[in-house]
This record gives sequence, C-alpha cells and structure tokens, in this order.
Amino acid sequence: MGNYLSDGGIFIIQTLFGLLVMLLNLRFIMQASKANYYNPIAQGIVKATNPLIQPFRVVFPIIGTFDVANMACALVVQSIGIVLIMVFAGALPFDLLYFAWAVIAIIASIINLYFFALLISVIASWLAPYSSHPALELVRDITDPLCAPARRLIPAVGGLDFSIIVVFIGLSLLENSLLVRPLAALTGMPRGLVFGF
Repeated sequence: MGNYLSDGGIFIIQTLFGLLVMLLNLRFIMQASKANYYNPIAQGIVKATNPLIQPFRVVFPIIGTFDVANMACALVVQSIGIVLIMVFAGALPFDLLYFAWAVIAIIASIINLYFFALLISVIASWLAPYSSHPALELVRDITDPLCAPARRLIPAVGGLDFSIIVVFIGLSLLENSLLVRPLAALTGMPRGLVFGF
C-alpha cells in the first residue's frame, strides 16, 4: 500500500511540476523567438506564469531576448520538483546532483517543446495551411526562427519544405547523442525522474 501511495505522489509531483516548467519554458521560447505578444494564448501563458516569475525580476534582468528571471524561476521550480520526488522515493532530501538534473530536465523540456511545435507545424501545413487560429500562429512564431537557418541552406522544392527534416534531425541528435542523454548518463540521472524524460 505504501508503495502505491509513494508512486501516486511521485506521479502527481512529476505532472504538476512538469507542467509548470513546461509553461515557463514555453514563455522563454516565445520571448526568445519574439512571438506575437498580443496572441491570446501567449497572453494567457504570460498571465499564468507572471506570479512565479515576478519575485525573480528583482534580481535577474532581461538580456536581449534572454529572460534570465524566467530561466532562474524554471530552474528553481524544477529543482523543487526533483527534491520532492527524491524524498518520496526515499533518497536524500538534498544533493548537488539534483541541480544538475534540473538543468538537464529544462534543456530536455525545451527540445521537446520545439519538437512538438514542429510536429504541429508540419501537420497544420497539410490540414490547415492558411489557418489564422491563435494556436497555429503561435506555433509558427516559435518554429520559424528555428527553421530559418535550415531554410537558407535547403530552400523549398516544389512547395515542399525539407528544412524541417534537418531541424528534426538536429533536435534528435541534441537530445539523444550530443547533449541531454549523455549528460543524464554522466550525472547518473534516473530515467523517468521528470515529466517527459
């Protein structure tokens, strides 16, 4: 019975903290890609995350399009989530490795957000290529700056945009071979520790 409660508690913590970190990372990506601030979905994300980020604004500035307060907030939220999960799992309540795991989890979350945004973009280009739905406009705002360098290298051929394939491959390499999984293995990060990883 205790194990089931512990597993349930871990699942709830992973989900709640994972969603919070995802919203913070999405806000960071929107700001970095200069997404349309007046998009209703973007405004909803900003309003939802403002209470969390405001205390960090006192200490951390915005440098260009890099919102340091947002990333600091995401790092703290992810770290708290990892500490709670480890306590539920019966591990130490504090370890410096938890901070490293939080950084890895945030990088993985950002890569996953880009991956799913690109996937939505590809599907929308087939089903609703000229849609002005706020969700699709936000996806385009997020993915266009990421795809722009690849589009300069590989222009569209016959209306087909192959540059997205290059970006998919790049994201997959970053996650599986170059950055996230190697760092997770190096630091001994448990598999399934955080939401979506």
